Amino acid sequence: MRLCELKNKEVINICDCQKLGPVYDVEIDFCCCKVTHIIVLGPCKLWGILGRENEYVIDVRHVKQVGHDIILVDIKVEDCIRKCTY
Repeated sequence: MRLCELKNKEVINICDCQKLGPVYDVEIDFCCCKVTHIIVLGPCKLWGILGRENEYVIDVRHVKQVGHDIILVDIKVEDCIRKCTY
């Protein structure tokens, strides 16, 4: 699978059936040449005008299934939230 194909997939948490959003980016460990985390943008602030406050950083160990258009993950959302720096 190519990274551009991964970016178009919607991420859904199977714990609470919450739609987290599409994959925005990935983190890669270049020593092992493996993808370690997928990054999903968090909810918009003020209809998207003010950008985003948080993003979800999900370890690939929590990915349960990758389908044609969705990725199912099993996470506690509170543990995956990271403050946006951009």
